[in-house]
Amino acid sequence: MRTIGLMSGTSLDGVDAAWVETDGRTIGRFGRRLTLPYSDDMRRALRELLDLAPTLDPGNALLKTCEARLTDHHAKAVRALGEEADLIGFHGQTILHQPAAGQPGAGRTWQIGDASSLAEATGIPVAFDFRSADVAAGGQGAPLVPVVHAAMATALEKPLAIINLGGVGNITWIGRDQQLIAFDTGPANGPLDDWLFRKTGQAFDLDGRLALSGRVDPFVLKHLSNHPFLRIAPPKSLDRQDFHDAIRSAGLEALSAADGAATLVGFVVHCVAATLPHLPEAPQQWLVTGGGRRNVAIMQALAKELPAPVLSVDDVGWDGDALEAQAFGVLAARVKLGLPLTFPGTTGVPKPLTGGRIVAATSSTAAVARL
Repeated sequence: MRTIGLMSGTSLDGVDAAWVETDGRTIGRFGRRLTLPYSDDMRRALRELLDLAPTLDPGNALLKTCEARLTDHHAKAVRALGEEADLIGFHGQTILHQPAAGQPGAGRTWQIGDASSLAEATGIPVAFDFRSADVAAGGQGAPLVPVVHAAMATALEKPLAIINLGGVGNITWIGRDQQLIAFDTGPANGPLDDWLFRKTGQAFDLDGRLALSGRVDPFVLKHLSNHPFLRIAPPKSLDRQDFHDAIRSAGLEALSAADGAATLVGFVVHCVAATLPHLPEAPQQWLVTGGGRRNVAIMQALAKELPAPVLSVDDVGWDGDALEAQAFGVLAARVKLGLPLTFPGTTGVPKPLTGGRIVAATSSTAAVARL
């Protein structure tokens, strides 16, 4: 089927949209893709929601306004893509993620975005709510993309590690027999972006230039590296805010903007390297996706720290700017076909688990998204 995958990640930078032809198991071809950035005020509002989410009432005015604007922004991305599609994969925006490993019904994951309104606005059925069934079954609810990574990596040498560095980092390990292991590594661009905004007013560290000009503070890095999350055996996943207090208490604020950026980069890389004891076999190579692959400071530090070649996913022919959106196009097809989204090795569920829901437009809007 022809799908459009949509992704708004924890970096809060905008909506990625990508067209995919897929049967849910394999990928026939990729089509157009685009990124529709958020305005500065939209990004600020979403960032505010992250701090408020643990105590937020569903009727909160800011929440309702953000959800409506977010949904409209996704509809604009679909229209701007201008491609015919049978189904949209709509992840929405995660504002809270609190799984309770192995405790069915005890966890919570919250993605905002109105799937029904998106279906009406585009005239295309929308697959959504990808995580809640997994969390309800006692799984971590994340990462979701490893099954798509495996489909894309069939021709690549194994074992292979794919590191996604968005607001939060996660790893997909693919074994020689296609065994899948996946889990969140720790903070990635989220704290770094927050630091840059507080200290310089910039949304992110372009090419890692500020971090490259600074020096890692060993005492702050040691404090951060003692966080208990890094010692927990997978499966495990994070909320974007889970390291917020630890970072605030680590002494980072006493550093210069450049040294703070360098230290946070050092911590991102330490978190990635800390995955090695949890992997059945060392990867033959590490492929990096997400915005972190554009940060030269991160990529250079990963190359020094990891015991195998470190490449951008673009170096093996994948599109790192579209990969997450493409993945949700494939996952939408899997929802439609009743195929599993999560697995014991990726989220800790007892058996491969289906998930997601689909809503169709009720109006007579043509099921073609065009400019």
